[in-house]
Amino acid sequence: MDTAPLFKLGSRGSPLALAQAHMTRDALAAAHGWAPERIEIVTIRTTGDRVQDRALAEIGGKALWTKELDRALLDGEIDAAVHSMKDVETIRPTRIAIAAMLPRADVRDRLVGAASLAELPPGAVVGTSSPRRAAQVLRHRPDAKIVLFRGNVATRLAKLASGEADATLLAAAGLTRLGRDDVGTPVPLELMLPAASQGAVGIEVRAEDADARQRVGAIAHADTCAAVSAERGLLEALGADCHSAVAAHATVAGTRLTLRAELYAQDGSAHVAGSIEGPVGDLALAPALAADLLARAPDSVRRLFAGE
Repeated sequence: MDTAPLFKLGSRGSPLALAQAHMTRDALAAAHGWAPERIEIVTIRTTGDRVQDRALAEIGGKALWTKELDRALLDGEIDAAVHSMKDVETIRPTRIAIAAMLPRADVRDRLVGAASLAELPPGAVVGTSSPRRAAQVLRHRPDAKIVLFRGNVATRLAKLASGEADATLLAAAGLTRLGRDDVGTPVPLELMLPAASQGAVGIEVRAEDADARQRVGAIAHADTCAAVSAERGLLEALGADCHSAVAAHATVAGTRLTLRAELYAQDGSAHVAGSIEGPVGDLALAPALAADLLARAPDSVRRLFAGE
């Protein structure tokens, strides 16, 4: 009996990344009638996994999560790469294509260490490496102190348990995929809009590999692809980078898409919010919202975006 892999999926080695790779493997197996063990998960260690003591923006940005997987994909070591879409740079190499996204999970953040932002103790220390989360916390709790928290979920929870901070924020989707729905309290979207692409898992292939595109395309979730594409389009139009405190969330209802977004000063002292609605797939929506937000943003916010 032939036991050679039919397909090779590349993944980072963190527990969450591997959980998402197994979700992708199971979806591919179900779609094509393959035995799951015929889909090999190839673990690839990234620079972002190795360097944990500095913010991403200081050491190369989101490419630290993707460049090693990109190399393996382009060199033919793997047939596809599985990513958390919020970790994927907005501008991707032309030789790589996003072939599918799995159904999106809960987009909210979970607050760990307190029942709500309002119930944080005075002067609370909040651990995060996200400019968005830092700005949103400071908008609601300007008395809070932000400290750098990086690492996988277990690492950040251990830092919290050891007293390095009073609270931290984690993506609800990641906790669910790790079987940790018991951790933290969901923060309402009215208080904290998520990062663009939060909760979405994407699968990339070589752009010229028609066979891989067809195989992976069979598991694509159309509404997730449309929503996340709109959010990524907004980031591109804004010229946002790892230093930018920007939140975005698109929803699809039938043939209509609504895109909401907020831009913040890094210290949370100023922000601008807006939304736009139109047909699913209308590529003009994201640039139009970006232009509106930048036109209305205070200078302390607008100057943080290269799109201005």
